[in-house]
Amino acid sequence: MRLHPKIIDLGLGRVQTLLDRLGNPEKKLPPVVHVAGTNGKGSLIAYLRAILEAAGYRVHVYTSPHLVRFHERIRLAGELIGEQALIDLIEECERANRQEQITFFEITTAAAFLAFTRTKADILLLETGLGGRSDATNVVAAPLATVLMPISMDHMQFLGNTLAKIAFEKAGIIKRGRPVIVGVQPPEAAAVFATSGTELDAPLFRHGVEWNFAIGDDSFTYRDAAGALTLPKPVLAGRHQFANAATAVATTSKLDGFKIAPAHLAAGLTQAEWPARMQRLKRGPLPDMLPPDWELWLDGGHNEDAGQIIADMIGEWRKDDPKPVSLIFGMLNTKEPLAFLRHLAPVSEDLSAVAIPGDHASLSVEDMVGFAQRAGLPAEGFDSMTAALKTVIGKHGRVPRRVLICGSLYLAGTVLADNG
Repeated sequence: MRLHPKIIDLGLGRVQTLLDRLGNPEKKLPPVVHVAGTNGKGSLIAYLRAILEAAGYRVHVYTSPHLVRFHERIRLAGELIGEQALIDLIEECERANRQEQITFFEITTAAAFLAFTRTKADILLLETGLGGRSDATNVVAAPLATVLMPISMDHMQFLGNTLAKIAFEKAGIIKRGRPVIVGVQPPEAAAVFATSGTELDAPLFRHGVEWNFAIGDDSFTYRDAAGALTLPKPVLAGRHQFANAATAVATTSKLDGFKIAPAHLAAGLTQAEWPARMQRLKRGPLPDMLPPDWELWLDGGHNEDAGQIIADMIGEWRKDDPKPVSLIFGMLNTKEPLAFLRHLAPVSEDLSAVAIPGDHASLSVEDMVGFAQRAGLPAEGFDSMTAALKTVIGKHGRVPRRVLICGSLYLAGTVLADNG
């Protein structure tokens, strides 16, 4: 932060200079699947990793942000990077950087690229940090494939205030002649991706055009020009995960040189792990506070579309078990809390606001209470997660219910850390 106090400063100049000094590790990576989008990137990568590993491949993974430990961002052939290896790589990058300006994400991305060249693997699943065109990961000249996940309104101060502008920035990862898999998209984004792909002679493989899927009770059917395939319901919770899983299947069909059988697809879709995405917490200090028949859930979604997805999930819950829902909410001040909460107000009874611990960019408790009330939710502020949960239990303890902690991946990370 001393070298570059701005948290986000998009551009490729600084990271490319550093990579040049490090011997251009970005040119020595295993085949890369580059993933951009607003929602579902992490889930897609979780499915792809599980599918590829089920097929016997060694998989590197780069994702962000982390939840509990930075090491979660860098997975080397199936294992999180070790402590000493990470320290050594960061120090090597610091020496090469020569005290010049560099952002946190840029220098850690350079360190990750070094790590990926020094441990053998068959493929790298590479997630953009923010946007695409000017993201530090966008230095890979010829990825095996690129994937564009659903676009929605988020990071407007950096990417633009329309879906088309945001999609234009995400489309910057498309490379000439390389296949691009396009997930479920709003029409404005789909049009931008079609134009960008055509201009770059990048073969388009789009949901609703070249591939599709249909949801069943406990399965879904994926279909493209090669035929139809029925696969099991994905393990990650929520109806939206069918689309993420289907996009993963579509992606595997475009991984030239990789042999993936239906059994590998089924295994990956039912074994993938991705914390803080509609995750039920069953053990630890927080769940241990709950009365009998209560449930505690955690989700890191933080934009308007995520609010709709969470509301849909609550609707699915109600079909089988109509427990009322209480929210515990924290969000960064760079987000749009009112747009998020307006989806949740009709399906929740009340909200407890908690600032994200140790994060100067957290919305204040007072502001969050105000946004919740404007959305139509009775709300109260608390100074800790424990205090909020105790009050919810004291107010509703006789009636079984679900408590959902939501609003930020950073809040979710502190919950997972504190809950052991």
